[in-house]
Amino acid sequence: MHKKSRPLYIEPFDLYLFGKGRHLDLYRILGAHPHREGNIEGYRFAVWAPNAKQVCLTGEFNYWTWDEINLFPVGSSGIWAAFVPGMDRGKLYKLGIKGRGGEIVYKSDPFAFACEYRPGTASITTEIGKYAWEDQAWMEARGVKGPHLDQPISIYEVHAGSWRRHSDPVHPFYSYTELAQSLIPYVRDLGFTHIEFMPLAEHPLDQSWGYQTGMYFAPSARFGSPDELRGMIDICHQSGIGVILDWVPAHFPKDFWGLARFDGTALYEHEDPRLGTHPDWGTLIFNYGRHEVKNFLISNALYWLKEFHFDGLRMDAVASMLYLDYSRKAGEWRPNRYGGRENLEAVEFLREVNTIVHSEAPGAITLAEESTSWSGVSKPVYAGGLGFTYKWDMGWMHDTLAYISQEPIFRKYHHNVLTFSFLYVFSENFLLPLSHDEVVHGKGALLSKMPGDMWQQQANLRALYAYMWAHPGKKLLFMGGEFGQWNEWSDNKELDWQLLNFPAHDGIRLLVRDLNAILRREPAMYKYDHSWEGFSWLDCSDYNASVYSFIRRADSCPPLIWIFNFTPVARGDYAIPCPDGGLWKEILNTDSAYYGGGNVGNPGLLQAAYPDWGGAPCLRLTLPPLAAIALMPADREKD
Repeated sequence: MHKKSRPLYIEPFDLYLFGKGRHLDLYRILGAHPHREGNIEGYRFAVWAPNAKQVCLTGEFNYWTWDEINLFPVGSSGIWAAFVPGMDRGKLYKLGIKGRGGEIVYKSDPFAFACEYRPGTASITTEIGKYAWEDQAWMEARGVKGPHLDQPISIYEVHAGSWRRHSDPVHPFYSYTELAQSLIPYVRDLGFTHIEFMPLAEHPLDQSWGYQTGMYFAPSARFGSPDELRGMIDICHQSGIGVILDWVPAHFPKDFWGLARFDGTALYEHEDPRLGTHPDWGTLIFNYGRHEVKNFLISNALYWLKEFHFDGLRMDAVASMLYLDYSRKAGEWRPNRYGGRENLEAVEFLREVNTIVHSEAPGAITLAEESTSWSGVSKPVYAGGLGFTYKWDMGWMHDTLAYISQEPIFRKYHHNVLTFSFLYVFSENFLLPLSHDEVVHGKGALLSKMPGDMWQQQANLRALYAYMWAHPGKKLLFMGGEFGQWNEWSDNKELDWQLLNFPAHDGIRLLVRDLNAILRREPAMYKYDHSWEGFSWLDCSDYNASVYSFIRRADSCPPLIWIFNFTPVARGDYAIPCPDGGLWKEILNTDSAYYGGGNVGNPGLLQAAYPDWGGAPCLRLTLPPLAAIALMPADREKD
């Protein structure tokens, strides 16, 4: 039995910053922390519950007894706090909260740093700041490089629960340590610059993939301890790989033990269901206009960046945050104070969190999954934008998949679908995603979307990947896509790794590896991802042949010509303009037998001559079927 709890002093300045929504390290004030008073050691606990009549601590240390270890109100701040002598690390606990109506609910600590394995929902006393990091060189270099706009970025998106799995039905998940041993070497060999993990904060339901976050400060116990997660990120950094976390500030679940009606009232959410309830996902929406709620989220973002050294946050469902009428019918939403549909409080929150992240975590990036035409998502806040580093180009993704899914004979009637993205390509700092959302819920795997027989499907997929890597913008590919998984992704089984035993599938993997190598090696492929300075069409009008060609440039670095033939017809003696003239050499051909293709291509050197392209130099070459080729000036080709 623990000694009686004692009132806890919290600095007035901390309370002031919290009330203003400006306490960037709020997670160091609220929650459970080791504490010493004189010679007495224990834990201090603090929670925000302004409408509670009583708050108690309950757990395995007192047989989950109510009304034995009390927390005390801290002035008029709405915070309840106490020092509990003798409390040890690793203890399960919850907060018992009595509402104004006398009802008692048992809640997980919103600021808990660890939690028990599902289906349990108790918090665990632990400590932060003890891990000995060995990634100092990475963190220093990240701060110097800045926002990475002129750096190569290709991201491997991972669902930690299904990349690989054990056969044990009770504990099927790979731990963070096991992922470090298997995932990191795999990603490094493929040449991806970053791993993006789907949400790792604790969530009650496996099938939510983490997007219904239950505990915002606790890494999921499915995969191990918080320090094991730190260890995995540390090894990533030492291996030259950045790590991005999928973060969910848009909504949270209604579970009775979580944030919902935390102190008996709508504390973190809006009371009005037109503002506080999400109609699609059955979740609750944060009240971004409340300082304390905004502070909770901002400190959570910084927590993952500072305490776990994540290199960026991908914010989920940003469009649902921006619009009050998102997925709502007339009468189901409430206009803002000007009568509009924009969620002004959410807009201000996004601008604030992006500004603070870029200030407090130098070199960290933020990415918006935003599917509308909202202007300035990736523009600086001082220029009227939302302040994200990158915006997912959902339009490119939908258009490209719609085009590549067409039978080749019909593609000439949809030629403009591929060129359309270039009407807006440099209006934002775009990232091109082929994410988990495109291979689930009946959509099929990427390979299964392709038309034709098996050979044509694989050739189409290889051509798609080359087009994606050649197109201006950063890249993201969901796990399994790199070897052409046939089956739609399932969260409760591992990827179909046996496919790598088949040369055609391993060939797709080898192509992705070589595309990443070219991306990282050639500045023309990334330096001007967000400017017309690095891109120009050679020919975008040959709709009848479904052929596209363009050139990528970067200052005095070698340019690259990319040519795409989206029909199963090999085309000999095909002419394209070549403004630079000279000798060129094929450096990549997706039809190479090395990748599983038919080996139609252009061995040797190609001479840009002046026969018939309006007086300009042109190349005459062979276009392989359903394939892409990349050319580089022969005298500047690197080994």
